[in-house]
Amino acid sequence: MEPATKQADTAAARPGPCSRWPDESVEIIRDVLDRAGDKWTTLVIAALQNGPLRYTDLQRAIPGISQRMLTLTLRQLHRDGLVTRTAYAEVPPRVEYALTNLGVTLLDIVVSLIDWAGAHHTDIKDNRRRFDAGQVR
Repeated sequence: MEPATKQADTAAARPGPCSRWPDESVEIIRDVLDRAGDKWTTLVIAALQNGPLRYTDLQRAIPGISQRMLTLTLRQLHRDGLVTRTAYAEVPPRVEYALTNLGVTLLDIVVSLIDWAGAHHTDIKDNRRRFDAGQVR
């Protein structure tokens, strides 16, 4: 059996949402989903939807994010090619972050997810309260 055919057969035999991708792609797909689904990533991507922002402006736009977590998230997004980091030779130094073309392709998904969470947070809170009280439907 040819290697390409064997890969296609293996992927087809594997049930689930990753079945259409070759085995060697599944790990990176999980890694990308882990990054894209991270709460801080989604909030940073959404905060950059209207254009570049400085670090302090991003921190103000995302309540609850620590300096360490914002720095780590921006570094990861920059590494993945979703965000650019532009440093200007000024005193004091100025750094801006912006979405790349690849980052913009994630924007609609992220904003939809945030909007869904905003629209359904009360239902989820109520369900959690009932579950925790042992009143599961």
